[in-house]
Amino acid sequence: MKTGREGVERSRLTPDDVALIGAYGARASWPAGFQLYQRGAVADGVFIVLDGHVVLRNKIKVGRGFVPVIATVGQTFGSEGLSPNSHYVTDASASEETKTMFLSGAQFRAAVRERPAHIIPLLSQIMSERAFLLEKLHELAALNVDQRLISTLTHLSTDRSFTAPDGRLKLENSHHRLLCEMVGATRESIALALSRLVSAGIAEREGMTFLIEPGSLRGNGDRNSRENGDRNSPIPVQRELSPS
Repeated sequence: MKTGREGVERSRLTPDDVALIGAYGARASWPAGFQLYQRGAVADGVFIVLDGHVVLRNKIKVGRGFVPVIATVGQTFGSEGLSPNSHYVTDASASEETKTMFLSGAQFRAAVRERPAHIIPLLSQIMSERAFLLEKLHELAALNVDQRLISTLTHLSTDRSFTAPDGRLKLENSHHRLLCEMVGATRESIALALSRLVSAGIAEREGMTFLIEPGSLRGNGDRNSRENGDRNSPIPVQRELSPS
């Protein structure tokens, strides 16, 4: 069983890919904390992240939520808007100052008609992200908290928003709720799992900040799997979804 980087990779559109479809898209900048859309709103088109990152979140109840994915530079979100009569299935918020390109449904169809070769990388990107979400569902059903945390940390380590100048993943106290919502676990479970990473020499703690060398995460998921045996007992997601 593979997790994180050893599982399904989320690819990224290159600057050249984005430039080729730029004539059809509208660029916009969003301040930190801005909500781009809400779950249930009428969906149209697709967004591409140019800078910063966008958190997709499902509210479960007051004070509780789940983050299926974070869209970072070169990745898309809101692609449900390419289906007819569709609605957004998550909330979408810019966690920091973020720049995006938006292709409406009409603009997307025009690009397909007029520049089909330019739109193929975007379609490939959307399909890779769908595969990533399917892998995420598998992780929630089959992996324990430690394994899901390693997969999440591996993903975050690819985004400069979460890394220190030396390239290490930098997790501050403000990131703990996000980790809870991405992993699908309580704050206490996340704290214990991070402590185990420190004990294993994978993470270094400086006060309330955890520093992790991304390379130390590679392969650790498989080793954790062997130590915990074959995961025949699924993890009940709802029992652990509490980011408080």
